[in-house]
Amino acid sequence: MTGAEFILPVVLGVSLAAAAGFRVFVPLLALGASAHWGFVPVSDGFAWVATTPALIMLAVAAVAEVIAYYIPGVDNLLDTLAAPAALIAGVMVSAAVMTGMPPMLKWTLAIIAGGGAASLTQGATTIARGHSTVLTGGTGNHILSTGEIIGAVVLSLLSLIAPWLALALALIAVFIAYRFIRRMRKNRPAEP
Repeated sequence: MTGAEFILPVVLGVSLAAAAGFRVFVPLLALGASAHWGFVPVSDGFAWVATTPALIMLAVAAVAEVIAYYIPGVDNLLDTLAAPAALIAGVMVSAAVMTGMPPMLKWTLAIIAGGGAASLTQGATTIARGHSTVLTGGTGNHILSTGEIIGAVVLSLLSLIAPWLALALALIAVFIAYRFIRRMRKNRPAEP
């Protein structure tokens, strides 16, 4: 396995995992559709993601997830449930595209890099939604939800078309989220 054959699947996996932090099912659906039409190879254990029943299930789940985030109160509940789901989805999409690697290396990279990227993105969106709920009484959450779905779709598609660019955008998003979280913590009033 050459350097490019090794690095490209890792970059693709981490980029898709970062998208899973925005919406859990959108990157899985994008990966499944790409694998179904032969654009992206998946590991043997993940061939199910390209089957018609899986694509139907993932499409229904993605639409339901997107709609649910526009319901006040439900969006905050979903953030609680999405944290472990995003981690699992990030590991899954990463492992699915890391073909031709020894299992130990594949799963280590999928858990650390894929799970980490999904968790960072999900954590940042959860914190942003929490602040939005407090500052706007939840009325600003619709704008945040729209941004998250756009982020999930764009990052998923870009991951499949231009993985390096998608990784760069994911890293920029993580950096912005880090700065945002740091600023929010600095501006938080001291507790008595």
